[in-house]
Amino acid sequence: MINTPRVCVHVQSAYVPSQSVPEEERYVFAYTVTIRNLGRSAVQLRGRYWLITNGNGRETEVQGEGVIGEQPHIEPGSEFQYTSGAVLETPMGTMQGHYEMFDKEGGTFLVDIPVFRLAVPSHIH
Repeated sequence: MINTPRVCVHVQSAYVPSQSVPEEERYVFAYTVTIRNLGRSAVQLRGRYWLITNGNGRETEVQGEGVIGEQPHIEPGSEFQYTSGAVLETPMGTMQGHYEMFDKEGGTFLVDIPVFRLAVPSHIH
């Protein structure tokens, strides 16, 4: 597996106060991911890996097939967007990881998901 610049990932995160219960150390965050295919051939997202780190440094690894129950095909010049969520025990944390992608030539490659912050707005310095 190799890393490739053909696919670009952008993540936007937001705190979800309506589903959070700070008194019970439950902080819910939504994140929207946009995956753009900058290459010349279609790709398919086959799997995901996340490393979630809470504000105390506790790490949780999550991996599985596809995203939100799908293994989307992304045509050249197009994008796939989805929203998912994470629950932390602290008001701040981070996520990072990678997607396992497959191209029509039969090659598998990884696309890095850069680290992004999950934070309750009042806790950002």
